[in-house]
Amino acid sequence: MFDQIFTSNTTAKSCSILRPRKGVIIGLGQVGLACAYSLLIQNCFDELVLQDLDLQKVEGEVMDLVHGMSFIDPTDVVAGTVADAGRDADIVIITAGAAQKPGETRLSLLERNVAIYQNILRDVVQHCPNAILLIVTNPVDIMTYVALKISGFPSSRVIGSGTVLDTSRFRLLLANKLNIDSRSVHAYIIGEHGDSEVPVWSTANVAGRKLLSQDWEHLAESERAELTAIFNRVKNAAYEIIQRKEYTSYAIGLVVTDIVKAILRSQERVLTVSGLVKGLYNIENVCLGLPRVINERGILKTVNLQLSPTEIKQLQHSAEILQNVFQSLNLQN
Repeated sequence: MFDQIFTSNTTAKSCSILRPRKGVIIGLGQVGLACAYSLLIQNCFDELVLQDLDLQKVEGEVMDLVHGMSFIDPTDVVAGTVADAGRDADIVIITAGAAQKPGETRLSLLERNVAIYQNILRDVVQHCPNAILLIVTNPVDIMTYVALKISGFPSSRVIGSGTVLDTSRFRLLLANKLNIDSRSVHAYIIGEHGDSEVPVWSTANVAGRKLLSQDWEHLAESERAELTAIFNRVKNAAYEIIQRKEYTSYAIGLVVTDIVKAILRSQERVLTVSGLVKGLYNIENVCLGLPRVINERGILKTVNLQLSPTEIKQLQHSAEILQNVFQSLNLQN
C-alpha cells in the first residue's frame, strides 16, 4: 500500500554525504529535558540518544518529543545508552546527578555526584572515546575536573557549562539598568559557578565604552553598593529560583544549546565555560569558568582578560576554594 505513494524506488534509503551529528544526554531530570527540548527545536543534532536510569520515564519522554517532530527540523530521537551512540558520537552531555535542595550549596552535592560519575564515565570512555564531554551537573567546576581525571580525555574535550549562565544573568541585569538589549552588553562572570564567582567590572563595556569610569577602588561608596547589589542578584539567582520552584532548567537548557552549536558549527565563539587552567593568573590544575574560544575541537584557547589586581585576587581565591575541594577527592592525575 505504501509503495504507491511514491513513483520512484522507495526501497533504498537516501544517503547523505555528510556524517550525521550525534549526541547523547545522560540524565533526564528537569535540566536534561530542558536541554533535549532546546537542542531539538534549534536543530542541533541529526541523532540524539537520551539515557536515564528510569527506562519507562525516558521512553515516555522520547514519545512525547517525537510526536512534535512534524513541527521542527527532524531529529532521530531514541531512548538508549552511550553504547547506542557509538564511537562517532560528537558530544556527550551529562546532566545526571543528585538534585540540589533548597538552601543547599553546589559544593555540598559533591560526594553524591562523584559516585554517580564513576559509573557513567566508564561507559562513556568505552563507547564514545572521541566525543567531547559537556558537563552540566553541579557543582559543575568540580564535576568537570572529576570527568577530566576519570575519563583521561584531553582537557580541550572536557567542558563544563561554567559561568555562561551567570554571565547571561549579569548582562541581563546590567542591560535593564541601561535600557538596552542584553546582547549589546559585554561583561563576564568568571571563576567558580557558585558563591566565589567573580564579576569582571574592569572590562565591562557597551560598544567599547567601559561601564566604570574609574577603578573599583576609587568609586564612591554608593556606587560600589549599587554594583554589589547587582552582582549579589546574579550570585543568588539560582537559590532564589530553587526556593520558588525547586530547580532551574530552562535557562541552562539554552546555555547548553549555545555551547553545542559553538562546537558542532565550529563557531569559535567566546563563552565562559569551565575548563582546566594551566598557569593563567598563577592558577594551576583547577577547572573554572573563563572566556574561552569554542569550536569543533572543544576548547581552542582562553582569552587573557586584563583583570584588575582586585579581580585577580578574587579569581585566585575562587580557584583556591575549588582546589581545596579537588584535593579532597584524591583522584589520580
